[in-house]
Amino acid sequence: MKNQLTQNIVVSKKQTAEHLGSGLLPVFSTPALVAFMENTAMKLIELPEGSSSVGVSIHIKHLKASPVGEKISCTATLIGNEGRKYVFALEATDSHGDLIGQGTHERMVIDIQKFMSKIK
Repeated sequence: MKNQLTQNIVVSKKQTAEHLGSGLLPVFSTPALVAFMENTAMKLIELPEGSSSVGVSIHIKHLKASPVGEKISCTATLIGNEGRKYVFALEATDSHGDLIGQGTHERMVIDIQKFMSKIK
C-alpha cells in the first residue's frame, strides 16, 4: 500500500464559494477544498471486494483564497492505521507553492451491503 498520494485540479466556477453557497466570492470554497482533500485520502486505501471507506472526521484550516483557474495540489499522507480506521495528514498548495489548506482526516473501511442495510 502506498502511504502518500498527490492529486491536482484547476479551480472551476462550480467549486467557488459563490456557486456552492458557502460565501459570496468567486474563490475556491472550503467545501470544495474538503471534498478534494477527502478524495485524495480515499484513493490511498486499498479496499477488498464489497468494501468502501467513509469519512468520519476532518479537521482543516483553509489558509489562502484561490481564484478560478488556479492549479491546486493536494497531498494526503497516511499517518496511522488501526484495523479499519485510517488517519491522514493533508496539505493543499497553489501553483506558487503557497500552503492554502492543511489538516487531518479519518476514514473507516465499511462493508457496503451491511452499511447500506442500516440506512433503509
